Amino acid sequence: MATSMRGLTQYISDLRACRVRELEEKRINREMAHIRQKFKDGNLDGYQKKKYLAKVVFTYILGYKVDVGHMEAVNLISSQKYSEKQIGYLACTLLMHENSDLVRLVINSFRKDLEDHNEINNCLALHAIATLGGKEMAEALGENVYRAMISQTSTAFVKKKAALTLLRLYRKHPTVLPISEWAERIVAMLDDYDHGVVLTAATLITTMAQADLEAFSGCYQKAVRRLDKVVFDQETPAEYIYYKVPNPWLQIKLLRLLQYYPPPDNVEVIEMVNGIIQAIIDSSQETPRNVQHNNAQNSVLFEAINLAIHIDPESRVVHNASVLLGRFILAKETNVRYLGLDAMAHLAATSSSLEAVKKHQNIIIQSLKDRDISVRRRALDLLYSMCDTSNSKVIVGELVRYLQVADYNLREEMVLKIAILTERFATEYEWYVDTILQLIAAAGDHVGAEVWYRVVQLVTNNEDLQTYAASAVFQHLQASACHENMIRVGGYILGEFGHLIANEQGCSPIEQFHALHSKVNLCTAPTRALLLTTYIKWVNLFPEIKDHLVNIFERYTHVLDAELQQRACEYLALSQRGEDDDLLATICDEMPIFPERESALVNRLHKRGEQAQDKRTWIIGHKEDNKGREAERFKNFRKGTGDSSSALSPVEVPTALAHAHSSSSLQVPQRSASANVDAMMGTTSSGPAEDIMSSLADLDLTGNNIQDEPLLATAPTGTATELAQLSEPAPPSPAVAQAYQSQTGVLSNNPIANGSSMWLERLSYSNEGILYEDSQIQIGVKAEYHGHLGRLALFFGNKIDSSFRNFFASIDNPISSALTASFHDAPISEIAGGAQIQEMIHVECKDYFGGGGLGQIPVLRISYLVGDEDGAGGPEPRTLVLRLPITLSRFVEGVTLESAPFFERWKIIGGPPREAQTIFPIKLGSAGEVDVSRNTRIVSGNRLSVLSGIDPKHENIVFAGVLHMSAGGKVGILGRLEPNKDAKLCRLTIRSTNEHVSAEMLRLTSKPINIDTAASL
Repeated sequence: MATSMRGLTQYISDLRACRVRELEEKRINREMAHIRQKFKDGNLDGYQKKKYLAKVVFTYILGYKVDVGHMEAVNLISSQKYSEKQIGYLACTLLMHENSDLVRLVINSFRKDLEDHNEINNCLALHAIATLGGKEMAEALGENVYRAMISQTSTAFVKKKAALTLLRLYRKHPTVLPISEWAERIVAMLDDYDHGVVLTAATLITTMAQADLEAFSGCYQKAVRRLDKVVFDQETPAEYIYYKVPNPWLQIKLLRLLQYYPPPDNVEVIEMVNGIIQAIIDSSQETPRNVQHNNAQNSVLFEAINLAIHIDPESRVVHNASVLLGRFILAKETNVRYLGLDAMAHLAATSSSLEAVKKHQNIIIQSLKDRDISVRRRALDLLYSMCDTSNSKVIVGELVRYLQVADYNLREEMVLKIAILTERFATEYEWYVDTILQLIAAAGDHVGAEVWYRVVQLVTNNEDLQTYAASAVFQHLQASACHENMIRVGGYILGEFGHLIANEQGCSPIEQFHALHSKVNLCTAPTRALLLTTYIKWVNLFPEIKDHLVNIFERYTHVLDAELQQRACEYLALSQRGEDDDLLATICDEMPIFPERESALVNRLHKRGEQAQDKRTWIIGHKEDNKGREAERFKNFRKGTGDSSSALSPVEVPTALAHAHSSSSLQVPQRSASANVDAMMGTTSSGPAEDIMSSLADLDLTGNNIQDEPLLATAPTGTATELAQLSEPAPPSPAVAQAYQSQTGVLSNNPIANGSSMWLERLSYSNEGILYEDSQIQIGVKAEYHGHLGRLALFFGNKIDSSFRNFFASIDNPISSALTASFHDAPISEIAGGAQIQEMIHVECKDYFGGGGLGQIPVLRISYLVGDEDGAGGPEPRTLVLRLPITLSRFVEGVTLESAPFFERWKIIGGPPREAQTIFPIKLGSAGEVDVSRNTRIVSGNRLSVLSGIDPKHENIVFAGVLHMSAGGKVGILGRLEPNKDAKLCRLTIRSTNEHVSAEMLRLTSKPINIDTAASL
């Protein structure tokens, strides 16, 4: 830049040559006047604008105010030359602020550069948006930044910058961006092949998920799978291996992300995560070769330990980790000691047993004297978390002693923690009082009002404590130097309970008065007001010192402070009333017991913690504190209902190909457990998701089948508008279409593929399985449904060596008014030999639909070419037409009912037409018994909850559920399955608030059981 703009070079040289500030200001003023005149005259070309604007920017960087160049910067942004555009963007980001009126002028230019196919222009615009980041810019360009991030045409470099720009906008204006609508596509970025993109996406998701766990719930499975690949499968490019540690930055981000979600219910998922954590712990045992290797190992290790503690503090993995933590807190490196104490504090704050931490109590106490203040702070947190009734006296005593020499910025926090521990784990009244008074005497100004308020409250509420408290505070008041907080506590306690010690030697009323009043000159007006109240109470309790007290009231009637003067006048009037007047005794009666409420000390401590650091997944404290906080964090999050599309593993293909991208020098950890990634599905084929609803109590079963109030929050997997905007697949090329038409006539008239009925029936009550298979192709399905929305992952596997070219898939949906079904993205056009691809279909149930034949269910049409162009006869065209396993029962959510509510609703619905019933023959097992397990699997596979304890016959099945439709509302469903092994018959009865739903659910439930209609028996 300097070589092409001599004027700028000369200007910088002149400024450097100035020996005093006055000469520099004179040179700058002359240059700014010259530039102002040039801009005013106009007729400048792009180079001249760039040159003058560069001088303006340099002047601004030096710290001088500039008032020229703003419009020229706006104009240069639209330049086609990179050097001019760069200076324009630089000037805009420096000379403008987010609330500047000129920001509106550059929004269209930013949008144009974001949509440009030149990645340099994209990055310049993203930098400027992130730097300015105003609300207006977030509203106008947030969608464009999001599209640049998820676009298939964007380079990895642009995606990374777009993700960080979106993170910047969200942090500044979290309510402007519709993150719940974008969550699905943002989560999908965790599957990106580029580790840099995954890293930035993980950072973005970690921040956004804290505000909406449900919307980003699909990230859990994707994060686990990505960690599994990084730790076990060596899927790390060489440039992301840092001193033999595979991508430690990504591992840390993903491990931290998992901590924001509750531990999964699926045992196999937990085992898989524990296997990853154990592998990280095992790999950390390798002796580090240098400081960098050591830092990378430890950073991943401590985050893995924190995740293990979050999942299950009592697990074997955590037990192994606690042994390591004991060594880390003795390490020579400050960072390692710090992280070891922090992880141990996490363990103490969440574990039900503190024995593993108490072993290191003496070492932790010694850490209070560490030379680094951050280590001392973590040691304080750990001592606070590990304290209980067995070690409270030791820990509190050490903290009180350390308080006298502690750093000033630690003292207030220490006072709060000592006060809380003393109150929470006190086993003797005397110890509590002595410790608190010693704390007030030692801490002085660092004792907040909440501390002595709490002391007064506890002493007032505990009669056994009052006498000792009065005696102890009187002893402290006799010291020559006494802090004002001690005077306040003494004034209140002696005023209320001084009469309890008045007869003891050295504690007479006059001695109490002298001890307290001798400190009054050191007090502020609020404390003096409190002491006046103490004196009026003594007038009632101690008549022998009344003259001294009245004399004080008379003196204070002439002070300038209005509050003190008013109190003194009122108290003087009360003290001078006749002896037979009981008004004084009534007013000065003993204070009533304070109502029990949560200690304000704990709230203040947690508030300080939130202000001092970023959001944490746990808080400093004890298990009870974290348990309540976790319940609050996860109260709106339902386990097992997350977006599990990321965990859908491909259906196995005999010749599946595996690809690895990492350095061969890495030592690959071995999996300790054969955890199946398929198990990460939130729901399985054996039954619906847990904890959907507690009952059908809110269903209107009187005839109106549309509910006014929703029973279940809409699942955050998309909306009807989003589904309508999904990209449709491109039509096949004319040549391919002509080849297919010559073979089969018209594309839309192809028959249903042979042999698919058996697979389709099995998928009617299962979320995963094979949809079709022959010698060339295998098509697998995995499905996920929440309320009226769902998604199907289709896996197309090529079982031969030749590629499938011109691959085309489309959906024929004859019931689009009741059900929408569309591809998420345009399907891929080619499948290599032995390879497998995945395509996603989004579905939404709007209203009732039924039947399983053509015209009653969506149809998947697949066409492709097999073979080479040079082969005999050319490529062979193939066409498949398959019914998609999308039935009405897929949109049912099971509910739980007790016996009485079930039969009450059964009677309310009544008989026909809202009752549907059929009797059909069944197949018995090899032992001549009813196959109860298969019947249960079919009923629950239709997403109906099997209710136990309602029918006394174990072979009978009673079930209930709610059908969700976006336009048709919600329909309650109840049913009974009653097999008779002697007659080899079964009666199925279903009642619902919609007669059409009853009939269709009867058909779907009975078909796989009916020996006459079942295709899978």
